[in-house]
Amino acid sequence: MLRVVILGAAAGGGVPQWNCGCRICQAARTKHTELQSTQASLAISADGNHWFLINASPDLRQQLIATPQLHPAPGKLRHSPIAGVILTNGEIDAIAGLLSMREGWPFAIYAHAKVLATLKSNSIFNVLNEKTVRRQPIEIEHTFEPALPDGSPSGLDILPFEVTGKGAWYLEGQPRATNEAGDTLGLRIRDKATDKFFYFLAACAEVTDDLKSRLKGAPLVFFDGTVWRDDELIAAGLGTKTGQSMGHIAMSGERGAIASLGSLGIERKIFLHINNSNPALLHESEERHAAEHAGWCIPADGTEITL
Repeated sequence: MLRVVILGAAAGGGVPQWNCGCRICQAARTKHTELQSTQASLAISADGNHWFLINASPDLRQQLIATPQLHPAPGKLRHSPIAGVILTNGEIDAIAGLLSMREGWPFAIYAHAKVLATLKSNSIFNVLNEKTVRRQPIEIEHTFEPALPDGSPSGLDILPFEVTGKGAWYLEGQPRATNEAGDTLGLRIRDKATDKFFYFLAACAEVTDDLKSRLKGAPLVFFDGTVWRDDELIAAGLGTKTGQSMGHIAMSGERGAIASLGSLGIERKIFLHINNSNPALLHESEERHAAEHAGWCIPADGTEITL
């Protein structure tokens, strides 16, 4: 049985963001604490005992405390059911939580060579001793099976594929090749025993024909829900960038996620990586009703799904 726990559903900074006084963040701090959400990450397992994280958010420690499935086994001084972390990009949202896993427990990091190079170039990640924390490169369009700590198979196979996006913002301005692959990956995660599967795309700037063909008829898709409209941050006075310029498609609009994926027969659609500016977070908003009417779910942290 394929198990999925939504550790966090928010975009960078979470909800509320530490220095934001917008209406959503204010509501999350006061009358509507149910709006609070940590930064996007999943935990997945084929056996319920060994788990793999999809991205390690800056809120990872808080997420692990809140998730009993990821607690150390009773009676053991040092233990974790986490066998590995699969990174889909090199953004702070996806990698900063690795620093909360520095206490010497063995696990593996699976990432595109470009992201592994980013980790290697920043000496702070040397706190994860490579003798204990193995760094395993993954290739686009090559299925791999992450291993358990003793080297045995996990029962999962994972297919990374390229998604339209952009590189991590903190790397902007650094010398780099053009059209370089590996900036943004989507994942298909499958339980080998049951053949159940789902897709994970926490960042996506465009729904291409190739992506439509992949997702058509899928039983479950987690998809980029950063902004409701492309100019949302600008209109709200919270920033100067559009969703597209940050590598994220809008939920709404003719070329937005809701319209682009609406006719693909996806059984269950869940938005993830939702920014604090997004009005779809508000339960009574027109935007929330529109998303739900189109069959999309805005999830809460801690939600568990089985396939």
